[in-house]
Amino acid sequence: MDGDFKADAERHRKLIEEVLAAYPDKAKKRRAKHLNVAEADENDSEGTACDVKSNVKSVPGVMTIRGCAYAGSKGVVWGPIKDMVHISHGPVGCGHYSWSQRRNYYIGKTGGDSFVTMQFTSDFQEKDIVFGGDKKLEKIIDEIQELFPLANGISVQSECPIGLIGDDIEAVSKKKAKEHNTTIVPVRCEGFRGVSQSLGHHIANDAIRDYVFDKKEIEWESTPYDVNLIGDYNIGGDAWSSRILLEEMGLRVIGAWSGDATLAEMERAPKAKLNLIHCYRSMNYICRHMEEKYSIPWVEYNFFGPTQIAKSLRAIAAHFDKTIVEKTEAVIAKYQGLVDAVIEKYKPRLQGKTVMLYVGGLRPRHVVNAYTDLGMEIAGTGYEFAHADDYQRTGHYVKEGTLIYDDVTGYELEKFVEGVRPDLVGSGIKEKYPIQKMGIPFRQMHSWDYSGPYHGYDGFAIFARDMDLAINNPVWSRFDAPWKKAA
Repeated sequence: MDGDFKADAERHRKLIEEVLAAYPDKAKKRRAKHLNVAEADENDSEGTACDVKSNVKSVPGVMTIRGCAYAGSKGVVWGPIKDMVHISHGPVGCGHYSWSQRRNYYIGKTGGDSFVTMQFTSDFQEKDIVFGGDKKLEKIIDEIQELFPLANGISVQSECPIGLIGDDIEAVSKKKAKEHNTTIVPVRCEGFRGVSQSLGHHIANDAIRDYVFDKKEIEWESTPYDVNLIGDYNIGGDAWSSRILLEEMGLRVIGAWSGDATLAEMERAPKAKLNLIHCYRSMNYICRHMEEKYSIPWVEYNFFGPTQIAKSLRAIAAHFDKTIVEKTEAVIAKYQGLVDAVIEKYKPRLQGKTVMLYVGGLRPRHVVNAYTDLGMEIAGTGYEFAHADDYQRTGHYVKEGTLIYDDVTGYELEKFVEGVRPDLVGSGIKEKYPIQKMGIPFRQMHSWDYSGPYHGYDGFAIFARDMDLAINNPVWSRFDAPWKKAA
């Protein structure tokens, strides 16, 4: 650890102490376990140790930024599957809040064969809570079959009241699936389950395992180069950028889910020769299942920034023959000119700029090298709903002295940002406007602030442009706080 990192580590530890000082003793003791500074890892000479407590209940009374199990299932895993109708079963609020927020791009005719941006809800009222909603759910399924005959299936995404009153969504789904000869998947993703949306991912993966795999005879001509692209939700077209690279290196993507996915792609997933997983946190469960049952190996990849793109492409190619390896090197060489041009243009404008991240899924670690490829430095990073293995993986990306924060509260994040004063913060929509009011540039890193894609080589060019637009926007030097203005 050089002098700068030692100074950063000392400063960040002091900042953590200052933030914790505002809490009562009990809350302070609990939250202290979730805040730390990355240190040298004795077991990994090239990585760091990011040891924090994770995947436990948030402290009551503090403003957590987490989502719930319903958000993890409906909003992440199932919602982007385009040719199925996804019913938010319960009061209208949850469905409305999760409606078209994540920009999961898809190809299709909305209302015809694609339904991602449509909202279906059973709109529970008081009488449904008292008498149950099974009959209502049956009627909704009948109406969907009549109004949208091209829908290839239905998922029932249960909200909190469903688990509390005991609606039997499994029985209704089984009855109606047989009656209409279609796939209907009940998903027990009530929001109160687990400590965050992470359990919703797991429940959704289990539903794919139990209600999609091995339910139909799949006629499919396999090739040695068939792969599944899993855990890419096509935010702003990310999955399309990823697919282009994989096909250019000679692979055949037989399923890309959940972004721009169809039910058929999920059904034929066990036919693949390799599973490629982008968002480890949301989809490792189904990859592990396919490895155990169908002997399909899986590999994580990262298509953010040229360093990780090249590393990932080569790691994927290593699972195939010499032909794929050679094509992969050709693909990397093909885009080198683009990479050089982007870095030449933007690195002088972004060199040395500091970034703080607080996002979900994979982004707090995966995007790190996209920033460092541009000469930027990560001052702090953390997850909304990570597990211990996520922080273990984070150690492969961040440097010593990096501030690490798990399930950070609104208060903590604000104080950390005030203390670090980074040049850019990348987080979610709830954090965007308070950060900007502090005079700090911000990028919405859940849905790319209505830009994208950010995956792949073309995505890197867009990413670099967007970071430059945010940080070097002249607006930040043209305003003063009211109390600093001359009378």
